[in-house]
Amino acid sequence: MDPYSSGSLALQDRSGVRDPAAPTGRSRMPGISVVTAAFLEAQPMLVIGAADSAGRVWSSLLTGPPGFVRATGPATVSVAGGIPAHDPLAGAVTPGGTPVGTLALDPRTRRRLRLNGVAAPSARGFTIAAEQVFSNCPKYLQKREWYGSDPARPEAGAARHGEALGPDQVRRVRTADTFFVATVAPDGADVSHRGGTPGFVRVDSPRELSWRDYPGNAMFLTLGNLEADGRAGLLFPDWETGTTLQLSGLAHTEYGPEGRVTRFRVERTVEIPAASPLRWSPPEYSPSNPAPA
Repeated sequence: MDPYSSGSLALQDRSGVRDPAAPTGRSRMPGISVVTAAFLEAQPMLVIGAADSAGRVWSSLLTGPPGFVRATGPATVSVAGGIPAHDPLAGAVTPGGTPVGTLALDPRTRRRLRLNGVAAPSARGFTIAAEQVFSNCPKYLQKREWYGSDPARPEAGAARHGEALGPDQVRRVRTADTFFVATVAPDGADVSHRGGTPGFVRVDSPRELSWRDYPGNAMFLTLGNLEADGRAGLLFPDWETGTTLQLSGLAHTEYGPEGRVTRFRVERTVEIPAASPLRWSPPEYSPSNPAPA
């Protein structure tokens, strides 16, 4: 069985990278190594992507003391605390099993790990039966130091729902250097990272965003999923205040003089003040970041 979807393979062929991408695809195995387990257990945050009960795709930020994510078997991960009640994915993980994509990112070391599989509730929170576990390169990852959790942080504020970006949200997106994108496919869900110099995400209107697709690992997992299913969920974290901005909508990729450009149409927005207790330093930008167009 080919490790890539038909959409990913089509884009690899179009870009002439199918052969170079093949070894990376074979590395997408369910096993959790000792090194992988140690990396997961050291992280204070985990990004998760899935579809809610209405079929909308979201990307959400989970946090906890290091160890809240831990391997409990050769292909099983336990996540303590579950998904907060204020999050749009609350209730998405069901006893019957929910396809999820997760991304463990360590800004301190510019390391990232993707673990995709099927989640189910547990006494601790939920577990994930891993189907794909693989690392990505550090390209476009901004380096940050972790200041710890804010002891004076108020409880997460009430979720603010909308159908388009407000003025403050437009500013937040335009000044972002990082966001996460969740996509889905017949064989599961996936979450990936996007990074760049502030301005790399364009707000074309309060309901339309776009960004250039920078050269990466040639896997085309996100774009391949979008070829077959345009549903996507974006997460913009505020690294200094803990506020999160989540967007759900439809995306597609266009090809033109700028190269590959992904266009995203906003259908739903959720902003949660102080959703995360984690506080991070200002960024040291990745040397790989291209200048904004």
